[in-house]
Amino acid sequence: MKTKALYSGSFDPLTMGHMNIICRAAKLYDELTIGVISNPAKEAMFSLEEREDMLKAALKDLKNVKVDHFSGLLADYVNRKGFDVVVRGLRATTDFEYEIQMAQMNARLFNESVETVFLMTDPQYSFLSSSMIKEVYSLGGCIDGLVPDEILKRMVR
Repeated sequence: MKTKALYSGSFDPLTMGHMNIICRAAKLYDELTIGVISNPAKEAMFSLEEREDMLKAALKDLKNVKVDHFSGLLADYVNRKGFDVVVRGLRATTDFEYEIQMAQMNARLFNESVETVFLMTDPQYSFLSSSMIKEVYSLGGCIDGLVPDEILKRMVR
């Protein structure tokens, strides 16, 4: 039986912290889907389509990874698509407090066989967030090495 995992987020933009979690999760599961969340309440730097395209370009060498998008409840998407595992990345204790609450709520909403698995981000990326990348970039700061090269090229455009 193949294990189907989901790693979801806004990925606005994709960071090297995200890439670290994706590459490690791709080694653990037979199939990994990157679920790009469409959240109209958030003002995005990139459209949903742009984020999907950037993810596909950045992940093209990972053969067991595909990119999809969804809106609404994560649990509805997970149950509808038949995922076995939901992967979540943790940077610090503040992430854990939020993520454990979400995992416990989702456990009530997921089909009973679905598990949430937490992966710690590599310490070199523990400070990194998409919000921070956007802020530093908008103020003229250097983000080389903090986002994949393909993402940086698109941000410069």
